[in-house]
Amino acid sequence: MEALKQKIRDEGIVLSEQVLKVDAFLNHQIDPRLMQQIGHEFAERFRGQGITKIVTIEASGIAPAVMAGLELGIPVIFARKFQSLTLKNDLLISKVFSFTKQTESTIAISAKHLTRADHVLVIDDFLANGHAAKALIDLISQAGASIAGLGIVIEKSFQDGRALLESEGYRVEALARVQSLANGQVTFRD
Repeated sequence: MEALKQKIRDEGIVLSEQVLKVDAFLNHQIDPRLMQQIGHEFAERFRGQGITKIVTIEASGIAPAVMAGLELGIPVIFARKFQSLTLKNDLLISKVFSFTKQTESTIAISAKHLTRADHVLVIDDFLANGHAAKALIDLISQAGASIAGLGIVIEKSFQDGRALLESEGYRVEALARVQSLANGQVTFRD
């Protein structure tokens, strides 16, 4: 997706050979037009797959997931990273390690929103080592739902997340595949 790659080139900041900061348009401030294009692209890639729900994780996956849900005309569920007073009964629960924050979080989805009848598209902002994706897959599996695939806004192809997910049989569609962040430069894979 060329518009996304150009936005990364123009506004992304390489913090290290492992970390790309995109808070100017994706995970702090959001560019709504770009999110609309991202949602459309995910919908095109997964249209006709019988998807009934989109699942993401708060907070950075919400904008692209909502736009894809709007395009596909289906609900979006986001896994919450903490339990609240209103989210406490009949929960699907998993744990996820954040590479960027170097912390482990408990994530939860209400079981009433996800059932074995659902065919789910997972959407997330980044794919690095696959920890967030695996935690979302765990929640979906607990519900007995099936998975159509994973839509990733930015994949760090130099990390092993895609290989891990594909080795388990999951379809992975990334809109921007970063090959390298060496020397403070973003290099794309394709």
